[in-house]
Amino acid sequence: MPATGNAVLRRLSVMTPILAVIFDVDGVLVDSPHEKAWREALAGLTDPARLTPAFYQAYVAGKPRDDGARSALQHLGLPSDTREVQAYAEAKQSLLLAMIKARDFTVFPDALAFLQALRARGFKVAAASSSMNAGRMLQLIPLGPDRTLGEMFDANLCGQVLQHGKPDPEIYLNAAKALGIDPVQCLVVEDAAVGIVAGRAGGMRTLGLARRGDDDLLLAVPADLVVQNLSEVAVDALGEGRLERKAGKPDHAPRAGAE
Repeated sequence: MPATGNAVLRRLSVMTPILAVIFDVDGVLVDSPHEKAWREALAGLTDPARLTPAFYQAYVAGKPRDDGARSALQHLGLPSDTREVQAYAEAKQSLLLAMIKARDFTVFPDALAFLQALRARGFKVAAASSSMNAGRMLQLIPLGPDRTLGEMFDANLCGQVLQHGKPDPEIYLNAAKALGIDPVQCLVVEDAAVGIVAGRAGGMRTLGLARRGDDDLLLAVPADLVVQNLSEVAVDALGEGRLERKAGKPDHAPRAGAE
């Protein structure tokens, strides 16, 4: 039976040069306080320590605010009606804004180096997060006396109003359109499984970033390539349509027994 729809896009994408790279922000570009805010907002509801890094990556990361709140409450076995979801989401947002005001975040050095290498080679780059907070953080990270991290992008879609959150590919398709690049020639860089699903649904190549060693979660989607640090990626190969590691970098294969 002939391949159709997404299957055709996926086949085409591995045969064509990559011309643009679209970045998620939280956990990819910026070591942000999102997870910390979600955890601390649980005070008075349950033991905040129950929201572990692994829990955050599996059930909260990459989701719009209310979806993330609902998912966290449900998986913690807590009440998750509209009122509880909104209260938890608002508590998290208040904490997060205070953390942003205190500049409790920084750019990941490997992400900055990767971004600079891409720009030097002529790739188009976009930042794409459903969070308005992500855009604020990008504009508050200085790269010199007259430039911020946010100004390094050809398109910045952070905080764009969407009809559908991830795993729907809307934000990534919008980013490709803003860059003027066909989706099959775009690479999505994500640290959350839901974001990898969104990139694949848009017919794009996907690079999973497992900073926490959660390779199995991203490989299971699957991402086209999973690395633990962006310095592992062979930038020069992207223009030839090859998404691969630099020579000598270890392959992050699933652990024994992983599905």
